[in-house]
Amino acid sequence: MAEEQTHVPSIADPSQPLTASYTYHSPRPTTKGPYILGVDEAGRGPVLGPMVYGVAYCPAAYQDDLETLGFADSKTLNAATRSTLLDTLCSDPTNLAWSVRVLAPQAISSGMLRRPPTNLNRQSEDATILLIREVLQSGVELSDVFVDALGPTKAWEENLSRQFPGINFTVTAKADSKFKIVGAASVAAKVTRDAWIEGWVFEEACDEAGEDDGDKVMDERKWGDTLGSGYPSDPKTQAWIKSSLEPTFGFPSLVRFSWTTIKVALEKNGHSVEWIDEGQASLTKAFESATGRDKDRSAVTRDLHLRSVGML
Repeated sequence: MAEEQTHVPSIADPSQPLTASYTYHSPRPTTKGPYILGVDEAGRGPVLGPMVYGVAYCPAAYQDDLETLGFADSKTLNAATRSTLLDTLCSDPTNLAWSVRVLAPQAISSGMLRRPPTNLNRQSEDATILLIREVLQSGVELSDVFVDALGPTKAWEENLSRQFPGINFTVTAKADSKFKIVGAASVAAKVTRDAWIEGWVFEEACDEAGEDDGDKVMDERKWGDTLGSGYPSDPKTQAWIKSSLEPTFGFPSLVRFSWTTIKVALEKNGHSVEWIDEGQASLTKAFESATGRDKDRSAVTRDLHLRSVGML
């Protein structure tokens, strides 16, 4: 749907649709530890596309060098600067490393819509824990971890400390502007998410072999490629949601169906559907048609010809 994008290491094949969550790790650094690690996310609020959690880590002794590299809150940087900084993050593999956990929109939706639901906070916590655990499993010694947080920080800090004893955790709001290593994680997450959105390949426009089918490509053009930022408040995103709704089948899997914005759009402009449980309908019909001594008996006792408890 978009022009060719700059290669991002965390996206193995940008020509293939994103259909499931996955994790990417850069090569393990070789400098002796201990290491510090930062955690941040991109795409928590958007109604479209994945949410990406990122970590970056370097030796504690490398912090003075890290201060000079230009890392900061990715939201304060333009796209070109973020891309350059990701190159910087890849330029010194003996000292610098990063990882991302890409949560596909399908996974976000299914988690939040299941019963009981796995809410976005829990999905975020699971992604953070998974990334830290896999970095440790690779043999990296961590002394300090800095985590950017949007909500309450104390309970999350205590939870992480219980999960990973021996590591000093600092969970704070705006950590991406306070700690350069969190700014580096912010860049990794943001560049990965933006690359997915800008080069989005619609799963629904690909056949089973992964090749474009003529009729389905027409559908992709109907969906359009002007997605905007993906945030519900973005006029471009609002226009895309309005123009892309198919009344019977809804939206492509790019959309987070658990978001209120999408629920309202479907309720307002989608076709209403009445689901019929054929088994229950048959039982109801049998009960309503019963007469005489069977009238007040359940369908199960009638079908099994039970006359008393003693027959059991």
